[in-house]
Amino acid sequence: MNSRRWEKEDIPVLAICYDFDKTLSPYDMQAQGYIQSLGYEVSEFWEQSNRVAFANEMDSNLSYMYKMVREARGRLIFNRKTLMEYGSRVALFPGVREWFARMRDYGKEQGVKVEHYIISSGLKEMIEGTAIAGEFEKIYASSFYYDETGVAVWPAQVINYTTKTQLLFRIEKGTVDVNDPEVNRWFPESEMRVPFRNMVYIGDSETDIPCMKLVNVNGGHSVGVYDPEIGNADRVRQMLREKRIKYFAPADYTPGSPLDTLIKTIIRATREREALESWHDRNAREADSMSSGK
Repeated sequence: MNSRRWEKEDIPVLAICYDFDKTLSPYDMQAQGYIQSLGYEVSEFWEQSNRVAFANEMDSNLSYMYKMVREARGRLIFNRKTLMEYGSRVALFPGVREWFARMRDYGKEQGVKVEHYIISSGLKEMIEGTAIAGEFEKIYASSFYYDETGVAVWPAQVINYTTKTQLLFRIEKGTVDVNDPEVNRWFPESEMRVPFRNMVYIGDSETDIPCMKLVNVNGGHSVGVYDPEIGNADRVRQMLREKRIKYFAPADYTPGSPLDTLIKTIIRATREREALESWHDRNAREADSMSSGK
């Protein structure tokens, strides 16, 4: 395997990692046209999918992917093009389309390279059909394997709430290919491309908690978001009380919103903290040099 590790940058990198459903979009992506096209009520589809998962000790994400393939038979051609077309219908929270470029530009002003990553249990093919697909360094999400006719027949990748954490380690080390075994290799802290302290994880629910906790305990930033139209902030307030997240805000990505102000503050803090880290590294090298010279 010839995966190339992404090199450490000359300036600090801040990786902003996003869940997708109910984080960037108000609804589950499958529930914005696909489920309805099968003749199901959304709640009915998920109830049946969960029933299959529990009855067979099956991962719930594998279960919904199986049900999507099975229910498509005789109704539609279940291929990448179909999934991308349904992805193009996915609604986004206010300001999402312009958000990514604006954060990159602000980071550049502050001497910080801002990168965006998706880490989602949803479908990669649907996300690739959205208007924002090109904004991300990597889209980590569940996906299908397609046969010689282009029809989806088997899961290629399944991302659940615990496997999400592996992807944070990939971003940290720069071993971003999902099959790169170098993710298990030890690297000194000074060689980490994106230290956890320079990560932001933005999510909405309990399925994001392992990533949020991992980022938290390593000095990074975890943000819980909620739908500003519904105002259902109880869940993220509880997550903060339980120390699962550090901050919460409405999922409003427009200029001047609380989330906009928070992330810009984190970008500035990254610049200052990395300046201090560089100062420490210089002192440490000098101390080692003087010690070895005795």
